[in-house]
Amino acid sequence: MAEIIINAMVEGGSASAGPPLGPALGPLGVNAGKVVAQINGATKEFEGITVPVKIIVDAKKKVTIEVGKPPTSQLIIKEAGVEKGTGTPENVGNITIEQAVKIAKNKMEQLTVHDLKKAVNQVIGTCNSMGITVEGISPKEAIEKVNSGEFKIE
Repeated sequence: MAEIIINAMVEGGSASAGPPLGPALGPLGVNAGKVVAQINGATKEFEGITVPVKIIVDAKKKVTIEVGKPPTSQLIIKEAGVEKGTGTPENVGNITIEQAVKIAKNKMEQLTVHDLKKAVNQVIGTCNSMGITVEGISPKEAIEKVNSGEFKIE
């Protein structure tokens, strides 16, 4: 058997041996319960948010777990303390500019920009499509304040 890679999205610290993991792991002859326990240990810090996980099973049935960074939207949901965003103009939550900077720094290596100010604007742009305000104002206004320097980004 060559190396097998399984990519999945799981809720941090709460993966189970049910679908999608159990059916994918079962035919590989590895102990799904032990693998799920490894995943839950590795994703504990992301409790309550969805994270990408890569499970690598080699020819000797050795399992390696790689945890990716959660999607920006999941980090925003966690910072805003809401269950989920909305696709409508309805406001469901708020984050501070400091929280937007924290998310941008966390995601910097995965974003297409290498300038913190632009990364923060991408995070704020994601807030716009989720019904999340920034400092109590619309994301569009917040982006204008970042660009004008009114919100200091260091």
